[in-house]
Amino acid sequence: MLGIIVGISSLLLSLLLDGVERLFLSFQESAGNPASLEILPVHRFLSVFIGAIVAAVIWWIIRTRVKKPVTITKGLAGEKMPPVQTAIHVMTQIFYVGTGGSVGRELAPREAGAMLAQCWNGLLHRLRLDLSEDDSKLLIAAAAGAGFAGIYSAPFTGMLFCVEILLKKVTKKAIVVSLIMSSIAMLIGTAVKGFGPYYLVGNQQFSLAFLIFVFFVAPLCGILGAIFRRSFKWAGKFQAKGNCILWQLPLMGLVTGIAALSFPQIMGNGRALAQLSIDTFNQQMIWLLLVGALAKAIITVFTIRAGASGGTLTPSIALGAVIGTVLGIIFHSFFIAIPIWQCSLLGACTLLAASQQAPLMALMMIIEISHLNYSAFLPLGIGVALAIAASKLIPE
Repeated sequence: MLGIIVGISSLLLSLLLDGVERLFLSFQESAGNPASLEILPVHRFLSVFIGAIVAAVIWWIIRTRVKKPVTITKGLAGEKMPPVQTAIHVMTQIFYVGTGGSVGRELAPREAGAMLAQCWNGLLHRLRLDLSEDDSKLLIAAAAGAGFAGIYSAPFTGMLFCVEILLKKVTKKAIVVSLIMSSIAMLIGTAVKGFGPYYLVGNQQFSLAFLIFVFFVAPLCGILGAIFRRSFKWAGKFQAKGNCILWQLPLMGLVTGIAALSFPQIMGNGRALAQLSIDTFNQQMIWLLLVGALAKAIITVFTIRAGASGGTLTPSIALGAVIGTVLGIIFHSFFIAIPIWQCSLLGACTLLAASQQAPLMALMMIIEISHLNYSAFLPLGIGVALAIAASKLIPE
C-alpha cells in the first residue's frame, strides 16, 4: 500500500515538473530534448529569475512563519515531518527546478516518500497495529528510496539508496521491503512517463581495453567528487536563514539566468549538460564543456548556500560526464579509440559515487537510467571502487 501511495506521489511530482516547464519555459523536457534551446534567451532569463523570487518567498514563509520542514535524516531519528509544510517544501523544489533553478530534483520525491511513510506509521498506531522502531524506520527509508524509483524508473537504485545511504546496513528484510516498494513505485511512475532511458547513449559493448581508461579517470573523478561533496556540505551548513533568503536566492536566480542566456544547459538539474557531454565528439567543445561544468558546480553550490533545497545527484552526474568526455576525447586522440559516450558515463558514475559516498547506488543508478547492458558492470564497478578509494584522500 505504501509503495502505491509513494508511486502516485512521485508521478504527481513528475507531472508538476512538466507543467511548470511548459508554463515557464514553453518546452517539454525529454531525453532527446533536455534543454530549452528553442526559446529566446531572455525567456530563459526571466523564467529562472522569477522562479527564484517565488521560491524564495515560499521557503521564507515555511521556514520562519510556521514549523519548518524536517530532513529525512531527522525523520528517521524520530522527528515529525509536518505533512503540509513538507508537501509545500517538496513542490517548491520541483517548481524551482522546473523554472530552471540549478539543483537536483531527486530530493523532493524522497522527502515526500519519507513524510508519507511517517503518516502511514501514524495511521497504523491509531489502528493499534504498531510496528517496532526498527520496522518503522525501515518503512520510512524504503519509502524515501521508492520516491526516487518512481521518478527515475530505477528500483534497484531506490533500494540501494535505502540500505546504503539511509539505513547504512544490509539485511534481507531491508532489501526485500525496499526493493518491493521501489518496484511498485516505479511501475506507477512509468504508467504515464513510460520506461525510456533518462540519458540517450550508444549501444556498443564495453571492451576490456576500456579498463585502461578506467584506471586513469576514476581516481581523478573520485577526488573531484569528494571536493564537490565538501562544497555542497559547506553550502548546507552555512545556508541562508531568515530574511537573507529573500535577496540571496533571487540573486542566484539572476546569476543563473545570465549564464543561461548563452548556455541553457546550465539550467535545471544537470540532465541537459550531461546529455550534451554524452553527445559530444568534437575537440573544439572541450573548453565550452569545462567552462559549463565549472559554472554548473559553482552555481549549484551557491544556489544551495542561498537557501534553495534540492538534490546533488544529477548535478554530480553532469559534472562527471563532462570530465569523462573531455578526458575521453584526449585519450582518443593519443591512444586507442573508445566510444566517447562510455567515457562520459564512467566519469558520471565515478564522480557520483565519490560525491555521495555510495558506490553501489551510483553504479546501479547509471546502469538503470541509461539502460546499459551487462558489459558495463566490470568497468563501472572497478571505476567506482577506485573513485571511492581516491576520495578518501580529501578529508570531509
